[in-house]
Amino acid sequence: MAMNKRIGIDELKPGMLVEQLDRSWLDTPFFRHKMTITSSNQIAQLKACGVRTLVVSIEEEHTATQPVNAAPDITDDPAFTVPKETVSVLSIVGLEEELPIARQTYQAAKTIVQNAMYDTRLGRAINMDEVNRVISDMSDSILRNPDALTSLTRLKNFDEYTFYHSVNTSILAMSLGRHLEFDRTTLHQIGVGSLLHDIGKTKIPTEILNKPGRFKPDEMEIMKQHVLRGVEILSTTTGLGDSYLRPALEHHERVDGTGYPHRRVRRELSQFGMMAAVVDIYDAMTSDRCYHKGQAAHEALQFLYRLSLEGHLDAVLVQQFIYVVGLYPVGSVVELNTGETGIVKEVHHHAPLAPVVLLVKSAGNTVLSHPKELDLVAQVETPHRKIAAILDSRQVGINPTDYLDKKAA
Repeated sequence: MAMNKRIGIDELKPGMLVEQLDRSWLDTPFFRHKMTITSSNQIAQLKACGVRTLVVSIEEEHTATQPVNAAPDITDDPAFTVPKETVSVLSIVGLEEELPIARQTYQAAKTIVQNAMYDTRLGRAINMDEVNRVISDMSDSILRNPDALTSLTRLKNFDEYTFYHSVNTSILAMSLGRHLEFDRTTLHQIGVGSLLHDIGKTKIPTEILNKPGRFKPDEMEIMKQHVLRGVEILSTTTGLGDSYLRPALEHHERVDGTGYPHRRVRRELSQFGMMAAVVDIYDAMTSDRCYHKGQAAHEALQFLYRLSLEGHLDAVLVQQFIYVVGLYPVGSVVELNTGETGIVKEVHHHAPLAPVVLLVKSAGNTVLSHPKELDLVAQVETPHRKIAAILDSRQVGINPTDYLDKKAA
């Protein structure tokens, strides 16, 4: 029989079911109402967030040594091997320094996706030398500063949605892979596979692919064919191995078996496929389409979290993805409780609700001639500022990149 007990953070051990914290769950990277501790790293994260006491559920007859209803741990997946040499050995550069390089890399990647899809439509082989080269450049950028390329995934054009979506999915998958400490080879594989995950759309009739509205049931069945057509293209024309094909094959599968094309369940899915499913949904939801306006990042993240609670997506991967992009991703335009307008410049992963913000407008909506950097975690003045709302950058006439890139005109 289980009972609740309040303990100190130093008493917390893997296997314990946490029922309540001494602060809001939103002040931590976990975004849950309860969780089973599966690693010492989670305990360290809770300590870093300032947690001192918590309520745990324990068995009266014996100490919990195995996780109860634990979300699957990424390192438990036999398809995933923890790298011996991780990417953390690389040096980190500032966002301002990396952003101009990231922008050039992003545009190069978009052009290469366009070329790949054009070649595929004509029955020509994809230029894998180009693909591998740009993925290497993207990997280097993400390893130097994970926020630079990620911030550019906001730059979307629904007229070229398929191209931008392919690049964004690759960036987000590699950013997640970096956080999971993939080695360079593994990071490259998830990058290539995600960049080409929608290549099968070149075999879908354009009147369906570009339809300005939702699909009818028969049209949806045709659209679903892009998955297997993409795998066929990649397997017959690129010489890529199985791991590279997984994002294309599995990005519409769900861990509870409700996805397509094969209705596979978690034990049948690869790590790459489950990662691709998460980032594919996120970028699709935050993109403008001809039939709907893209949602704010925090709304898309809340939706992903709900899908994970309902058992459709891998709960650990969703949690880690939220940790990577932050509730307020770099480049988000936000309004503070003071009425001031700012741009998120840096994400504190240990405090997702309190990023570093660049104040660009006063409470009276006056553009500041000299933007002021404010770290919401390290505030001294009272009352403390906090984010009250996310704004549409286009509606308020603010281009975040102009402020984040010190070389911008």
